[in-house]
Order: sequence, then C-alpha cells, then structure tokens
Amino acid sequence: MTERRETGRGRNIGPARNKAKAAPEAKWEDGERIAKYLAHAGICSRREAETLISEGKVMVNGERLDSPAVKVTARDQIKVRGKIVRPPEATRMWMYHKPAGLITATRDPEGRPTIFDHLPKSLPRVVTVGRLDLTTEGLLLLTNDGELARKMELPATGLERHYRARAHGRVTPEALEELKKGVIVDGIEYASIDATLERTTGTNNWLHVILREGKNREVRKALASVGLTVNRLIRIKYGPFELAELASGTLEEVPAEQLTRILGEEIRTQRMSQAPERPQRGQRPNSSRGGPRSGGPGRRPGGQKKRPPRR
Repeated sequence: MTERRETGRGRNIGPARNKAKAAPEAKWEDGERIAKYLAHAGICSRREAETLISEGKVMVNGERLDSPAVKVTARDQIKVRGKIVRPPEATRMWMYHKPAGLITATRDPEGRPTIFDHLPKSLPRVVTVGRLDLTTEGLLLLTNDGELARKMELPATGLERHYRARAHGRVTPEALEELKKGVIVDGIEYASIDATLERTTGTNNWLHVILREGKNREVRKALASVGLTVNRLIRIKYGPFELAELASGTLEEVPAEQLTRILGEEIRTQRMSQAPERPQRGQRPNSSRGGPRSGGPGRRPGGQKKRPPRR
C-alpha cells in the first residue's frame, strides 16, 4: 500500500512493440511503462520500481532490464526478484468511514495511527482520493487506479465535497455571503464555498459546507476567516458517493460494474474497461456490508437527517 502522493499519475497508454498499429481505443493493458505497470500490479511505487530496475532486479521475458523506458503488456512474463508478477487488476473502489484520530498516510514519522493500520490486510495496494486530516471524520474513497484518483481530485472535474461542520462562533448572513464570494487566507485563495446554517445550539452551529477544490484544511481555514472555529468536521459526500449510514471504521467496496455508471464517461479511465477478476464484495475489518451508496434524485446529500450526529 502507499499513500496518495506516492502514486503514479496520468496516462501513458500505447502498444508495447509497434507504434504504427496504435488505435485510439487501445486498452491500458496494451502497453504501459514497466514502472507504472509494477505500481498498478501492487508491487511497489513507480519510484521504487525504477530503483529495482537500476539494481537489476526486474526481468521481462527472461531479459534483465537496465532502463525504465520499456513498455510491457499483460502478455509479457515479468519477474521482480525472481518472482512472477501477476497482471494488474481492473479498477476497484472502496468507501471508508474514517474515524477521527487517524492519519491519511502509509506511515507517520510521529508514530500516530494511520488508516492503513485499521484497514483489512487483504486490501490490495490502494491510494486515497484526496485526504482527510487527523481530526476530520467521514467519507474517504480508496482505489487501486491512480489515474482515477487524480481525475476525481482535479477541480476541473467538478466533483463536490460535502461536509457537516460544527463551529463555535456567530453565523451571520454576511459571513456566509463572504464565503460564497471566495476568501483569501494567508495568501491562499479559496474558491466559492456554499455554507448553510442547519442548527444552532448555544454557541455551537452545525453547517452544511460544499467545496469544489478540496485544498489542505480548506473548511477549517475558510470558516476561521469569518470568525468561526471548527471543532468537529465530517465529510458526508464526495461527488456521487455518500456516507449515508456507513458505520465508523467500516470499509465498503463499490461494485466494479457500477463505477462507470456512477461516475460518468468523462471520468472513465482506461483500466475501467477491464472486466473484474472476482466478485465485488463489501469489506469491514470485522464484518461485511452490501451495496454502495451513490447520490441520486430526491436524496439529501449524505443521506442523513438534518441533525448533528451523536457522539
């Protein structure tokens, strides 16, 4: 497994041997650079693959590689440290209800627990779609397709991130309008943020916040700029995927055959055209769940009632 920043990004699709025969509809398995192929297969990151190649530990069809500028396909026999590498899986995606107190990373220099310490060991090598900071809870998407993760993160894709924020302070129409116009905090410009007051209890307020960029700690910083201190933050929706009643600490797989329909053709990746190798099943550290949750007509974002979650 790897954290999001170690994942290979972007496309590099094409035939492995004869460029003259290339076709626009060529599939991802028709040719990938060896480092990217090994990353997709869950062996290591692309950077680590380049190191293995330089050390002479990667072989293709019986020949030892000395350069990462080689394309391979699922038809080639590839070995790393003498062991045969199985072809990469088709695209898979999971929804995870991240509890507060976990770092969204493979490891933490300070020794704090990470999400990967709490995910099933049977989970293949995955990357996260965006990140949630230490104290933020809620929906975190994971996938074995780095290209899909990058597409979903890009502001140009237009996927909204919905949060429920509990914040201390006074909410005014002027503050909400300022957020909608966009704010600048410490020299960083934040695009329009839609914030709606749901409920006020004493000096605490519950707000429904919608972002379209997802910059580092954006909700906390933007609300702080209008005098609101966030003391609890829950992501309830990312694009068409929603948290709904997914219990804290639970992992649930989205059926592969539904991904394109849920995401739409504009976010489709080359690997998503590959048929799944095995049935898609929900996973939980100690139990299983069925069926994904995706947004649809007539459903409130997040699938939750208008009241703050209980502790």
